[in-house]
Formats: sequence, structure tokens, C-alpha cells
Amino acid sequence: MNEKEKETVRVYTGPAMIVKGLVARLNEIGISPVERNDNESSIQAGFTAGVPGQIMLYVRQDEMVKAKPVIDEYLEQIGE
Repeated sequence: MNEKEKETVRVYTGPAMIVKGLVARLNEIGISPVERNDNESSIQAGFTAGVPGQIMLYVRQDEMVKAKPVIDEYLEQIGE
């Protein structure tokens, strides 16, 4: 894997329900995004950081061309 493939781009930050919908859509086209919940991680570590209920979703840079239309379409469908 080259450096470009290792880079990720944050494509969405928001409620878990919307993130789960995006993940499902991206999985359908062969993309496995990364979810990051800083608030949940910090609580488990014994301190509070991040925004409750907000999950960040990342996609590899080299998958953005394929992922962006799917993300845009989903967010438009749900009125985000």
C-alpha cells in the first residue's frame, strides 16, 4: 500500500444513525470506512473529550472518487 492509499479523509461527522446508513451504503460498493467516536473513547479512558453523539467517518483518499457520489446522494436523500 502506498502513502496515498494510507491517507484518510473525514467525509462526515454526525449522529450514529446517519453514520451507520453511510457505512452500509459504502460497504455495498466495496468501501470499508473507518468510524471514530472520540467522546466514547475518552469516557472509556476516564476523561471527557469530543462531542457526545457525534461520530466521525473516514474514507481512504484513493477511494474518494468512488465514495463521494454515494455519500452526497445519501445525505441528500435524508435531508442532511
